Amino acid sequence: MKEHYIQQVQLPSGVVHVYAGPELFKALDYQVFQMANNNLQIPNQVYMSYTPDVHVGVGTCIGTTAVWRTEDGYVSPSIVGSDIGCGMRVHMTNLHKDELKDVKLRRKLVKTIERYLPVEDHARGHFSDIRLEHVVTKGLHGLPKKYIPDGYTPRKATSLTHVESSKFSLDENALNRFPDSVWHRSHRQLGTLGNGNHFAEIQSIEIAEENREIAEAWGLFDGQVIVMIHSGSRAWGGSVNQYCSSDMQKVMRMNGLGTADPKLLFAPLEHPAAQNYVNLMYAALNYAVVNRHLIAYAIREAGKELFGSKFEMTTLYDLMHNYAWNEEHKEQSYFVHRKGATRALPAGHPGNPEPYAATGHPALIPGSMGTASYIMVGAPDGEANFHSICHGAGRIRSRSATKRVVTLQEFAAAMHVGTDDEIVVNQRSLESILDESPQAYKDVDQIIESVVGAGLASVVAKCKPMATVKGAK
Repeated sequence: MKEHYIQQVQLPSGVVHVYAGPELFKALDYQVFQMANNNLQIPNQVYMSYTPDVHVGVGTCIGTTAVWRTEDGYVSPSIVGSDIGCGMRVHMTNLHKDELKDVKLRRKLVKTIERYLPVEDHARGHFSDIRLEHVVTKGLHGLPKKYIPDGYTPRKATSLTHVESSKFSLDENALNRFPDSVWHRSHRQLGTLGNGNHFAEIQSIEIAEENREIAEAWGLFDGQVIVMIHSGSRAWGGSVNQYCSSDMQKVMRMNGLGTADPKLLFAPLEHPAAQNYVNLMYAALNYAVVNRHLIAYAIREAGKELFGSKFEMTTLYDLMHNYAWNEEHKEQSYFVHRKGATRALPAGHPGNPEPYAATGHPALIPGSMGTASYIMVGAPDGEANFHSICHGAGRIRSRSATKRVVTLQEFAAAMHVGTDDEIVVNQRSLESILDESPQAYKDVDQIIESVVGAGLASVVAKCKPMATVKGAK
């Protein structure tokens, strides 16, 4: 029953709706509810919820949806997160998994990708001919034509249409806040993964029978090789919070605002400091979608080198899971924050991009390293949660704790090292990425079960990892 996966928790400051099965709900840390209580103290809030992958963050939990009416709303950098615009992208290829059956070929593919995609933390991207001011103000529309490879074949073009948003409009005067050092560093990082839980993964898919018609309409087929990318706005997004925090704190002091958590920052939307943050946030969203696009472009070039000119890599979808923006719900304008939460719209919803109006758009949910990821589609009942679902598996252990309790042997077994099914990783040693092992995360299958059970979305395809490219630390 649907109620099995929906809990309404009454806290001193209000109600938080938790979408999680009993086992996941029971395992939630008390700090999750402390943070919810603090967040609910922000004035005029009309709704707050947690997805089943919820876990403690800075100021606000990852896995939060928080909503205000636009007319009297607030914006909170803490309920957006530091990696503004972090999100997912999936590209479909014309390869079948059997063509990558040889583990040596998968290793060769990973090494080829590394030549095109910088993975070192301080590596320079390969896109020095792109103007950063065009990227942060125009999004994908600010790229030179050569980086939109399908632009010459409009009938097949998906680069600009199969995305949650190709451009976020903003007041460009806000950009004057950033010093040259931020511009320089951010320009160098264009088209790079970053480290932590960011990745580019080669996967094969299994279509869910109940949604086969949708999958085929999207261009998916059983055994198809896809590329899943997880990355964000790099130094640009991190700098937004850095340069806006003091302004937010001043607004809070002047207006007598605050909670028990000094790291929870917020301000009325109408305040100039809030508007400045919103404009810089939108610039970061533009950066993030372009960054994922360029990562995909690099992988496409690597694929063409290895498999020849007939290799194809078509955009399925690109979406965010750290952001805040205006949305229409029941003819009312709301300012919706999602921190570690994915928007999942059903068929017929006016918010869908035109190519997905009839089906609903793909909602892209990564698993942990070595486990399955999922492609989902929103359900009409998701309206109760402002069409928010999970964004991944969700950590259950800190990075330091994972290194203490998980052995290299356990990690290697999860990656099937030494077998024909080995999930090839670009890192020279698994030890360097032990804190990203599956044992650091919740069971993604339980997360998906909660989302489906609550009636928020359904599975279109299950994605099994074949090779993973991680950023080096």
